[in-house]
Amino acid sequence: MKLKISDPQLLFLLVINLAILLVATVFSRGDFLDVYNFQSMASQLPELGLLAIGVALAMISGNGGIDLSGIGLANLSGVVAAAAMPLLVAAPDAAPWTYTLGFVAVALVTGLVGGALNGWLISRGNLTPILCTLGTQMIFTGLAVVLTNGSSLRISVVDPISAIGNESVLGVPIPFIIFVALLLGVGWLMRYSLFGIKLYLLGTNARAARYAGISQNRLRFATYTLSGVLAAVAGIIIAARTASVKADYGNSYLLIAILIAVMAGIRPQGGYGRMVCLFFSALALQLLSSTFNLLEISNFFRDCAWGLLLLCFLASARVSWRDFFPNSKAQLRKS
Repeated sequence: MKLKISDPQLLFLLVINLAILLVATVFSRGDFLDVYNFQSMASQLPELGLLAIGVALAMISGNGGIDLSGIGLANLSGVVAAAAMPLLVAAPDAAPWTYTLGFVAVALVTGLVGGALNGWLISRGNLTPILCTLGTQMIFTGLAVVLTNGSSLRISVVDPISAIGNESVLGVPIPFIIFVALLLGVGWLMRYSLFGIKLYLLGTNARAARYAGISQNRLRFATYTLSGVLAAVAGIIIAARTASVKADYGNSYLLIAILIAVMAGIRPQGGYGRMVCLFFSALALQLLSSTFNLLEISNFFRDCAWGLLLLCFLASARVSWRDFFPNSKAQLRKS
């Protein structure tokens, strides 16, 4: 009897999630399945998930594309918003919605400008993406350090902004709802829009894209700009959840975001990526992180584990699923 698998990568991630869930449940004697534990994980997942989407988009674009500046830009977006809003709104408690909308707007504009800078340097300046975004990551972090003097900066705790990071709707944390909504939006964009079709073609065959009349510079500029906006949303969620901003928050987030993208089957060579796989990849790492918490495993070991996993998946990315499932009909342009 022949085994038919429509998407082996998705099946693999589902199996990984179930395996981690089973192991964690056994070790916790069922406590891992507590609804509050799942709510806690759902509130932590969006920060990494949004950064991973940005990394995935850059990788799909090909040409060695990657965005290393995500967490730096996320922190800078929160810092700029936190520093600017006291100057714009003198009494946040008297105008909580004005403060919250202003905070979100300033952060999004900061992310837009930072992403556009990456896109301009890569598309117009012909800089290598990995070196360019490494440099801008240091610039973003440096600017955040200057604005905060290297310490954490508290934000005004008003109900609307606190709700963004800590409240739930029907038991589902609002950060998770934001993440899923943006993930679905990007998934639709990649699968059904002209932008997504062109981006897949660019990542698959840049020469064919050029002959098809696709503006590579414009497309890469738009991709890194979108990545910057997603980083800003992550920065807003971080600030709302912790009621503070800091220049060096989430030092390990970059590694984990890249790991999520690679584990989801995003090819470093470009041209392929599915948002549904990215969701289950992020979920698997969040489950694994919570399992480490359950087992009281050191944070230093976790960083080692993330690095080892990244190397393993990068190596496995060179092996086609068709080698193991010759009857597979994996589709290369699903989002």
